[in-house]
Amino acid sequence: MQRKVNQLHALLEDKIKAEQYGESPSELYEPIRYLMSLGGKRLRPILALLSYNLFKEDVESIIDQALAIEVFHNFTLMHDDIMDEAPIRRGQPTVHEKWNTNTAILSGDVMLVKAYDLLLDTPKKKLKHVIQIFNKCAAEVCEGQQFDMLFEAKQTVEEVEYIKMIRLKTAVLLGASLESGALLGDAPERDRLLLREFGVNIGIGFQLKDDLLDVYGDKGTFGKQVGGDIISNKKTFLLINALNKAKGQQKELLSKWLAAEDFDAGEKVAAVTAIYDKLGIKALTEAKINEYFSAGFTALKKVKNSIYEKAQLKKFAEELINRQK
Repeated sequence: MQRKVNQLHALLEDKIKAEQYGESPSELYEPIRYLMSLGGKRLRPILALLSYNLFKEDVESIIDQALAIEVFHNFTLMHDDIMDEAPIRRGQPTVHEKWNTNTAILSGDVMLVKAYDLLLDTPKKKLKHVIQIFNKCAAEVCEGQQFDMLFEAKQTVEEVEYIKMIRLKTAVLLGASLESGALLGDAPERDRLLLREFGVNIGIGFQLKDDLLDVYGDKGTFGKQVGGDIISNKKTFLLINALNKAKGQQKELLSKWLAAEDFDAGEKVAAVTAIYDKLGIKALTEAKINEYFSAGFTALKKVKNSIYEKAQLKKFAEELINRQK
């Protein structure tokens, strides 16, 4: 029986609420409970469960492995927020803002340990392979974050470099989630690799959508600071293409805002967004998002399951295309 996404989400939330990360000192463990309780789409563990459910029905049997993926993801968010000096996560203060940076680092470290602990229940014959997928992905996520930080000091970043960075930082975890779920579900190797390809492509599309929403999202629903990428001069797909397309006065105005050190944040966001509008950057980004989602759906179509069995996974991915937060 195929499980619906809302059923899987409820199953995960129950597991998250029941999970014990540790007790003393409370200052170490409370930030973990706080971050995990902030909700979110639970995208990655749900993908793992949906992938498993293509081949087997007893999704409860891999709930620990699915939670390991979510704990690892939140560990990366906790540390990314420190590096980005982000004030808000999911509409609430980030851990380093609510507590302090040192506590956020330590709590994040414990989360990584906990993620591995949750994988220990994996059947022995699959444990090594699951750990290998997890380790490769974890290293790639760190590579992606390092590239992201290196881009801050680079004068110019090419679109191909940016796509490589978001593939590593964001997309590979979606791919690994789907591949792990399929592996645990005894899927053939061909289907495992196709599901990973599906995940990586929708992961790139997902991050590009995040870039788009940072500029064009609704402040009441986005959950993060709208315009934050513009304020910090973050080299996103939108800015990279704006710099390539801008000419004359537009180029001068965009360069002026990028060089400005003392400015009104709202004024800068409005001015840069207006330049994006004139250059057609929104439509360009939407086209690139659709390109990657289309490639993902092509890979999913090749997985040897019925259209009905893949319907939940396809629908879940389609909702990512249309998301507004």
